[in-house]
Amino acid sequence: MDLNRATWNRQQKLLQRALSHPDEHPEAIELFLSQHAQVHSARMAQYDQWSFEDEVWHGLSEQSLRSIPPGGEHSIAWIIWHLARIEDVTMNLLVAGSDQLLQREGWLERMQTNVPDTGNAMSAALVVQLSSMIDLNALRSYRVAVGRRTREVVSQLTPYELKQKVDPVRLHQVSITGSVVDAARDVLDYWGSRTIAGLLLMPPTRHCFLHLNEALRIKQKLVRKNGRE
Repeated sequence: MDLNRATWNRQQKLLQRALSHPDEHPEAIELFLSQHAQVHSARMAQYDQWSFEDEVWHGLSEQSLRSIPPGGEHSIAWIIWHLARIEDVTMNLLVAGSDQLLQREGWLERMQTNVPDTGNAMSAALVVQLSSMIDLNALRSYRVAVGRRTREVVSQLTPYELKQKVDPVRLHQVSITGSVVDAARDVLDYWGSRTIAGLLLMPPTRHCFLHLNEALRIKQKLVRKNGRE
């Protein structure tokens, strides 16, 4: 597993380089799709490939998926929801200029939650509440849908589009849809400073990688605490 992580990090550096060279556009898209598949489930990519997300989900009970370990901030359920929300917001509102899947396909109701934002600056009490209430099967399906939509969006990007900064009008849409709360406006500032290529590096690849590593650490703590699931 450590070797896979080392390989993923090396590929992320190759992706960063390829995204900055228009003549390497096909290679950049291919690298992105490979990295993206590894931070989603095999079900999302629809082919047999080792996945960091599947590693996290494997063997855990529903109770463990919803649990926040002593001294921790998040549950695995919250992390998966946060990753799906961030990717839905950035890839649809900011990159594609389209509506989020959350609203377009009614995922709030399907996941049995009324939280439309990304979870940045969320209180500990709300993290617990969301973790305990969200429908886990619907959550997994939402993340799959978001991932597949991302691959559709990214596969259509041109080298010219990759060089463009995030459109301020699209960034405003994030605010007016309630996708990022006022207390987390630094997230909007960060996205607004990025090019489209930069967004491909952080939310749908590197951001997922970092949080799935956090989820694996949570899993290891829970297994040590509760014994093998």
